[in-house]
Amino acid sequence: MNPPAATVRGFRYYDLLVGGMVAVLLCSNLIGPAKVGTVTLPLLGALSFGVGNLFFPISYIFGDVLTEVYGYSRARRAIWAGFGGLLFASFMTWVILVMPPSPSEPYNAQLQPALEVAFGTTWRIVLASMIAYWIGDFANSFVMAKMKLWTRGRWLWTRTIGSTMVGQGVDSLTFYPIAFAGIWEGETILKVVAFNWTMKVLVEVVFTPVTYAVVGFLKRREGVDVYDRGTSFTPFSLRDEGEQRALR
Repeated sequence: MNPPAATVRGFRYYDLLVGGMVAVLLCSNLIGPAKVGTVTLPLLGALSFGVGNLFFPISYIFGDVLTEVYGYSRARRAIWAGFGGLLFASFMTWVILVMPPSPSEPYNAQLQPALEVAFGTTWRIVLASMIAYWIGDFANSFVMAKMKLWTRGRWLWTRTIGSTMVGQGVDSLTFYPIAFAGIWEGETILKVVAFNWTMKVLVEVVFTPVTYAVVGFLKRREGVDVYDRGTSFTPFSLRDEGEQRALR
């Protein structure tokens, strides 16, 4: 039986996790996505990648924790919150860039070109980012919730890594073709997709002990463990669902 709404709203840390997830999502999409960085690794040599990708996988870790602790339906609400924040940030950026700068302020002569370089991404990149995030995050949470049922709540590491492999794979396979097809060579797109997918999955693997610690802490403090039996997995809902098992 689903808990009453008052019980759902009584979670101590849910709102903070949603805020953290949205903050990471916005920062990783607004700060540094256009900058290409290079690192030199033993045996592999110099590798180039989008600097924003260093932090974007953390939003998936937030998604894993939300799904594991609070269930798919509440992770779904967080995904929509992130999508709404990204949509507003894109609209706000567009408005600020197209607003005519005042010629009476000399600093605008330096500021306007800098803003256009830093935030003036093309409509294709903005569209690709939003679609890829929406599809990828829902795929991540869906796999996470389903695997929890299949494993009966055991082997958390299989769910966090497995769901990230699917979610980040869908994200990368969606973003790069939409953003750069016809601009980059097909082989380049495939190489970038493969590298970024590998890097993002490795971030999830490295952070697995942290995920274990956070999930354990939250379950103890919240006193529940949610299983998505009977949950509707449609993305187009904001209902609170899932079977909550008391841990106290």
